[in-house]
Amino acid sequence: MIRSRQVTAIASTILVCSMASAALLLHKVDQVPPAATLQQMLYISSPKLLKRLCLGYEGLLADIYWTRTVQYFGGKHSQGGGTYKLLWPLLNITTQLDPHLIPAYEFGGTFLTAKQPEGAGDPGKAIELVQYGTQNNPDNWRLYYDLAFIYYDQKDYRHAAEAFLRGSQLPNTHPFLKIMAAQMAQHGGDLETARMMWSATYRTTHDKMIQANATAHLRAIQVNEDVTALERLVQAWRDRTGHFPGTFTEMVSSGWMRGIPLDPLRHPYRLEYGGRVVVSNPDDLPFLDKGLPIGHIPSAVPKLSPAN
Repeated sequence: MIRSRQVTAIASTILVCSMASAALLLHKVDQVPPAATLQQMLYISSPKLLKRLCLGYEGLLADIYWTRTVQYFGGKHSQGGGTYKLLWPLLNITTQLDPHLIPAYEFGGTFLTAKQPEGAGDPGKAIELVQYGTQNNPDNWRLYYDLAFIYYDQKDYRHAAEAFLRGSQLPNTHPFLKIMAAQMAQHGGDLETARMMWSATYRTTHDKMIQANATAHLRAIQVNEDVTALERLVQAWRDRTGHFPGTFTEMVSSGWMRGIPLDPLRHPYRLEYGGRVVVSNPDDLPFLDKGLPIGHIPSAVPKLSPAN
């Protein structure tokens, strides 16, 4: 009985001391000036150690660090920017203490990526931060959206498409993510993946404008492939004959083609000087990367109509 009381007394003493330590820690962090140096603000730089010391007050401590993060960035930005050396450590501690603090990921992804003096210019850390966010908030499609745009900013279209696609598969996600997934894949040169996703977009929506947009992108993919194949054939003709053909009719008459090639709208492709293959009505085929006549200026409003 006496031993049990001693154990209870010791445990109570430890609990009181720990709570006092946690309160002191929270108070000291909250008293750090907004313009503190790296050493002042991060005098405890280990998120794991901070978790142990704050005794369950991780959320409160995360809020304090998050407030300091915003104040630090705002102060530096108003002074003309700089290296923002504190930004990643502060965001890392904030999100480690509270992995569900979504604004920290959105803010961090934007300003870690932005080039100096507007941000830290560290897209690698931005990706690491937002990936940690997706791991701890797997049903939040906005984080996949943010991650995809970081990749897009780095011209990493393949990973951007993957992030958009993963986000598009979540419950209650925005349909725009599926559209962007296909567009990123197309920009990255992965035409088969782009065709698959644009086709899925067309099949899974009842919105006529989204269907028209998907149809236009599918046509653009087809034109890109057609033009590539036709220009290779024209180059083969030149290699064989020593000159470019004047028209596709000439190639048909010589047996190189079965008929005049047609674009997805059933208009004939045309040959320009130097063996360039172009579409006949470029304003009817938005989103083209290839097949545009030299000097063509796209119309202000592309003509989008669902396939028949």
